[in-house]
Amino acid sequence: MSDHDEEQGRSWLARLGEDFAPRLASGLAMAGIVALFTFSGPLPFALLVVVVALLVSWEWGRLVHGPDAGLLVAVPLGTTAVSGLLAAFDLVGLGLLALPIGAILATLLNLGRNSFFSAAGVFYAGFPAVAAIWLRYDEVFGLQAVIFLILIVVTADTAAFACGRLMGGPLLSPSISPKKTWAGFVGALVASAIVGGFFTLAVQNGSVTRLAATGAVLALVAQAGDLAESALKRRFGAKDAGSILPGHGGVMDRVDGLIAAIAAAGLAAAAIDMYSPARALLLGS
Repeated sequence: MSDHDEEQGRSWLARLGEDFAPRLASGLAMAGIVALFTFSGPLPFALLVVVVALLVSWEWGRLVHGPDAGLLVAVPLGTTAVSGLLAAFDLVGLGLLALPIGAILATLLNLGRNSFFSAAGVFYAGFPAVAAIWLRYDEVFGLQAVIFLILIVVTADTAAFACGRLMGGPLLSPSISPKKTWAGFVGALVASAIVGGFFTLAVQNGSVTRLAATGAVLALVAQAGDLAESALKRRFGAKDAGSILPGHGGVMDRVDGLIAAIAAAGLAAAAIDMYSPARALLLGS
C-alpha cells in the first residue's frame, strides 16, 4: 500500500469517529444475543422482548422523572411487564388492554408533573413489545417477519451512520440532532430498499417491488423514531438515555428506530390481516 493509500485509509477511519470500535463491538454482541433468542423460538424471543421493553421503560422513566422517581417508574415498569407477558402467553388482546390502564395510572400518579410523558412512556415501551411478540407468533411467517424488521432497521442505522460520517453535508435537523445528515437519511432509505428487495430470496412468492418499498418506508419510520427520541432527550436535557451499552448510550438509544418500525409494522399488519400479521407484512393481502 502506498503512503497516499495508507493516509486515505486513515482519514476514512478518522471520519468514522473514535466511538466506532466500541459501537461495532457492542453491536456485534447484541446481534449475537438477538439472533440466539430469535431463532430459539417464539417464547424465548418473547422473553427477550419483555426484558428489552423493561429496560426501555426504566430509561424512559429516569429520563422524564429523574433518578429518584420511585413509584412513578414502577407503574410503567409493571404495566410493560404485564402486557408483554400476556402477549408471550398468546393473550395479545389482554396485553394491549393493559397499556391504557397503566397509562391512566401513570397519569394520575404524576398529578401534572410530566404526566403526558409518563403516560406516553407506557405505550412507547409496551406497544412495540406486544406487536413484536404478536408478529413472531405467526406460525408460518413469524420468524421471517422479525428477521426482516431487524435487518431493515439495522441496515438503516448502519447506512445512516456510515453515510453521515463519511459524506457529511447538510444536517437533517440541527435543532433536534446535531449529527444526523441528509446524506445519512438518504443512504438509510436506499440501503434499506435494496436489502428489502433482496429479502424476496427468503420469502416464497414475495414481491421485489413490495418488499423494497416496505423496507424504504420502515427505514423512514425508523429514522423518524430516532429523531423523536433525540427530541425527547433534548427536552429533558440529556445526551443519552442511559449508559449501559458502550458506544451506544442506553438501550433506548439503540432500539429507538426499531421501536418505531415495529409499532408501524404491527399497526399496518393488523389493518391488513389480524389473523396472519407476519404474512400481511411480507406479502400484503
